Amino acid sequence: MTVSKDPNPKRTQWQDVLRAFRPVRKYASAAWGAMAQLVRPSGEAAGKRRFRKAAVIVVAVALIGLIAGIGGKQYVEANTVDYYNVMMNGQLVGSVDKPESVENMLLAKADEVKKAHPEVNMVLDTGKVAYEPASGYKAAPETEATLTKLDGMLTSYATGVEVKIDGKVVGVVKDRDTADKIIQRVKNKFAPELTSGSKEKVTALSYSPKSTSASGTQRKVKKADIVEKVTTAAVEVDPSKVMDETALYKKLVTGDTAANTKYTVKEGDCVGCIAERFDIPKQVIYQNNPWINDDFIKVGDVLDLTILKPAVTVRTVESVSEIVNTDPQVVIRTSANMRKGESKVMQQGSGGQKRLTYRLTKDNGYLMSEELIGYEVLKKGTPKIVVQGTKVILGEGSGNFSWPVSGHSMTSSFGRRWGKLHEGLDLVGGSTIKSADDGVVEFAGVKNGYGNCVIVNHKNGYKTLYGHMKSISVKKGQVVETGDKLGVMGNTGHSTGTHLHFEIQKNGVPQNPLKYL
Repeated sequence: MTVSKDPNPKRTQWQDVLRAFRPVRKYASAAWGAMAQLVRPSGEAAGKRRFRKAAVIVVAVALIGLIAGIGGKQYVEANTVDYYNVMMNGQLVGSVDKPESVENMLLAKADEVKKAHPEVNMVLDTGKVAYEPASGYKAAPETEATLTKLDGMLTSYATGVEVKIDGKVVGVVKDRDTADKIIQRVKNKFAPELTSGSKEKVTALSYSPKSTSASGTQRKVKKADIVEKVTTAAVEVDPSKVMDETALYKKLVTGDTAANTKYTVKEGDCVGCIAERFDIPKQVIYQNNPWINDDFIKVGDVLDLTILKPAVTVRTVESVSEIVNTDPQVVIRTSANMRKGESKVMQQGSGGQKRLTYRLTKDNGYLMSEELIGYEVLKKGTPKIVVQGTKVILGEGSGNFSWPVSGHSMTSSFGRRWGKLHEGLDLVGGSTIKSADDGVVEFAGVKNGYGNCVIVNHKNGYKTLYGHMKSISVKKGQVVETGDKLGVMGNTGHSTGTHLHFEIQKNGVPQNPLKYL
């Protein structure tokens, strides 16, 4: 106990009482002496008188003793002090005059802790504080010393919410609302349309298939998900470790940038092959190396493959639709009276319109895949009717083109991407490559960038090109008809994976094949 008092309080109390009643003791002693004289024998009458006087004195002494006892008790009670022993987690801390002294100190301490870290949620850990009432004669509780000692035993910490990506902690924020807000903000960066009023801007390149004759392009983000597993959990943390919203957001969307990654092109390399080897989108290569033209790279070229590595990957699925103006279908009528190569337009015809719909998948704004998922005829054109002579027909096309691959599926469309024109369609499907129309083989061999390639001249202003073949089945000058085998699908030239690159050219200008197929 920390209350200051005599080690033998009872002795001290009675010493104070006796000092206070010293005069009473003096008179009581004199009374006893007088009574002793009175009761000495000296005759019967005198004895009686003395006895009565003695009785009176005895009563007086008794009254004096009673008064002394009552006065001493009152004196002790008047000098008894009430106080409280303060216990923390069952351990005695000290004594205080009243519990309010401790409570006021704890409130002031809690306010001090919050003011020191206003940006986070602070908690003052007081443990279990209890009070045991006590009292003592002239006790002096050590309130100030006890409060000082208790202050030194207190601890404080911040409460927060940690954000984990695939089980790894990337940061701690002040509360769950802040964590949820940051995660949604990351999604909005690459899909702002999903949240009205979002001010986020997509900084990565955004590609939409759009032909030179397209209009009314519409883009809509269907969904946006974070690929990695994101979890949050409440934690106790050092207040200096709590991040603000902007800092954690930047860490999630920016991540780490490795030192500049350079790569020297080797024999057999292609843009798609390098992208696949380094597990990066082709778009990164085009973006970092704008000098690349028509996918052409050569041995010794140095490519910049540097890419940001955000902590999370936001995968968006977009629906893109565009309206394509189509040329009139050409209907050929023959005349045995006209020479081969002679023709006459009987009806000019009119073009139509198609709405093409694509599904684009992007990771953090980078295009990963595109797929043609449908088309709709908005305006049906009228055919252009041409009468052609039938004399010496060999090698002249009709102007109607068939799909060069059976069971076809398009993996890349016609149009500009990353500042360059993709001049045809990339198709996968059956391995046999077929001529899209009648014509004469103009080229059959290896062509720079296209690998094994066949070009068919349809002798009506149109040519078709078939690239990246594994093998070629025709020769230059050979006459082919629609559906004839030209070769086998392959992965030669500047190609990523087995597919057919198919082009239609009109008077030397690349056309969107979807207008004719």
